[in-house]
Amino acid sequence: MDGFSYVNLFDTKGIEYIIIIAFLLAIIPFWKLLNRPLKVAAGKESESQPLFASVLSAPQGLYFSKNHTWAHMLRSGDARIGIDRLLLNLTGEVELRMLKDRGSLVRKGEELYEIARDGKRLTIASPLSGRVTSLNSDLRDDPALLHEDPYGKGWICSIRPENWLTEVTGFHFADGANAWLKNELARIRDFMAAAAGRFNPEAQAVYMQDGGEPADFPLASMPAEVWNDFQNEFLK
Repeated sequence: MDGFSYVNLFDTKGIEYIIIIAFLLAIIPFWKLLNRPLKVAAGKESESQPLFASVLSAPQGLYFSKNHTWAHMLRSGDARIGIDRLLLNLTGEVELRMLKDRGSLVRKGEELYEIARDGKRLTIASPLSGRVTSLNSDLRDDPALLHEDPYGKGWICSIRPENWLTEVTGFHFADGANAWLKNELARIRDFMAAAAGRFNPEAQAVYMQDGGEPADFPLASMPAEVWNDFQNEFLK
């Protein structure tokens, strides 16, 4: 075979190229693994996310009471009532039980409904005085609406208010509501840090994320005593 010459690959730089190619081929599966999209099941609480103040923006047109309820006046003259997102992000998934039936009269500050989780409860007072005109039946069919859309489809009941203008005077509205929510977040941060340190000092970091923000659902794993303290501190 004239003109043919044998060259030992190991005597040249060819072996270096082979090593580089083999290395690149080896890391391709790991690169794909690291860059694949994260899949999080809807409605699950397994992945805790920081409770940043930026997600607590108050929608326009809603009046926020200091007990973490909101009210929105409809054209019909009824006011829809709901829970703010901050409170729901503290408790996580809860069961809702109405304490007043449709047609019942309720006074501002009177118990209207309660939310419960694992036997621990928070009682929510009515932000308005008036007659309960309707209950949100959609929540019976799809309770997740309470968490997924607390300012829209997750409303709880409607009340025909007796003294709307007088009773919403002390409520927080628009930019004032945003400022109040951020202030509440700071208070809750301190409350949760103290509660975690009191009941389980070693697990205190679980309830706090970098930057001093509480993790999502910090009340969920706290004992009933902390829920009672939270009720007295933030929902009265």
